[in-house]
Amino acid sequence: MARKRALSAATFRRGINLWPPFLFAGIRVMSVGADYRSARVRLRLRRSNRNWVGTHFGGSLFAMTDPFWMLLVMQNLGPDYYVWDSAAEIRFVSPGRGDVFADFELTDDRLTEIRALTADGDKALVWFDTDVLAADGTLVATVRKQVYVRPKPQHEPQRASVATAA
Repeated sequence: MARKRALSAATFRRGINLWPPFLFAGIRVMSVGADYRSARVRLRLRRSNRNWVGTHFGGSLFAMTDPFWMLLVMQNLGPDYYVWDSAAEIRFVSPGRGDVFADFELTDDRLTEIRALTADGDKALVWFDTDVLAADGTLVATVRKQVYVRPKPQHEPQRASVATAA
């Protein structure tokens, strides 16, 4: 049974595009799947995010990929799991001289794998890989993110909504 999402993917996309670390770095979330299974992100090359030699600043390349694996996993596993970013690494392959893109796709197989790894209540540390590509398909960087996932204890109370007093 699918659970109702607190925030639609379209509303999330509009909101994260206004988040200062993305807004001021030239990062734009182009799309988020309605089921939170995919996302597409673009980084425009601007004067404010160029490095000394005029190509994309590495921190901006990393930032454009930072929250997505955690958010996609969190939205798909639901409130019965702890989901955190745990580790990351980036490898720069070629200079980014124009717009670059990163695509994220969370598959049923990965979700099944995560559920199986955590079925006994233990944590799982799951790696996800993302390529950052130039508009012409040239590989600019590869980013690996490790996501920590653990089921919440059954006896832990869920957060209740705060009711407003009249």
